[in-house]
Amino acid sequence: MNKKVLKEFLKAGFVEDFELFPTEKGTPQGGPLSPIIANITLNGIEKALGEKFYSRKNGTIDKPNKNRHKVNYVRFADDFVVTTDSEEIAYEIINLIEEFLEPRGLKLSTEKTYVTHISDGFTFLGWTFRKFKGKLLIKPSKESQKSVITKIRDVIQRGKAWDQDRLIRMLNPIIKGWAQYHNHAVSSKVFSKLDHIVFNMLLTWAKRRHSNKGVWWTIRRYWHIVGTRKYVFSTENQKLEMFSDVKIVRHRLAKLDKNPFIDKDYFEKWKVRKYYRKKNITY
Repeated sequence: MNKKVLKEFLKAGFVEDFELFPTEKGTPQGGPLSPIIANITLNGIEKALGEKFYSRKNGTIDKPNKNRHKVNYVRFADDFVVTTDSEEIAYEIINLIEEFLEPRGLKLSTEKTYVTHISDGFTFLGWTFRKFKGKLLIKPSKESQKSVITKIRDVIQRGKAWDQDRLIRMLNPIIKGWAQYHNHAVSSKVFSKLDHIVFNMLLTWAKRRHSNKGVWWTIRRYWHIVGTRKYVFSTENQKLEMFSDVKIVRHRLAKLDKNPFIDKDYFEKWKVRKYYRKKNITY
């Protein structure tokens, strides 16, 4: 994007109730506009990589046939990953991206930029990508697991005096939201481990409320049979969601040549297929 246009875009302000509110300092870090601007600014890296690593002699890009170094690029806002077949090409790519960023007033973060072998793995968007015995497995990262457990622990700490219904209402969105974000990855064992951790934290919460009672009395007081499952943290009104309740569904990519505004029929069918896969229904 032209720098002048980008500057005017940042200074445009917004209108609410027919009143203009000008913006003098651009967009804040983490604001909803920040990833849009990041995408606008970084658009062109794909083209630079294509011209360098998989272009024909006439300059046209032919990734399927000319990509002999297996260079692939994935970006989410200002976070991106580039894969290749050798360490030498990886450092060459870093130099290329730095040259791309320099005229835009940007530079790579020295803390976040590193080269690693796929057998050692790397973390991206809350997942760990790593090959085990030649097979690529994508799992929820340890940092992401630690983060969700910390959130749950904080809620339980705040809820020492809450009744069980309120505690369940506060915990369910955290558990279900995190599990649904990771349900496309290899997460079954992680979900079971987190369920065990949450059970122990809730048992501590319950025992603190009934310090003069035994463990089994406490468990029978707060954990019940729901359907075919025993030991569900529940009341007459609701039950606690478990990480392992969320079904693992492998993500199927949409075709990259389809436009959601033009090929609406394709995306409607794609959403229907995704729904049926999640419900484990044959269609």
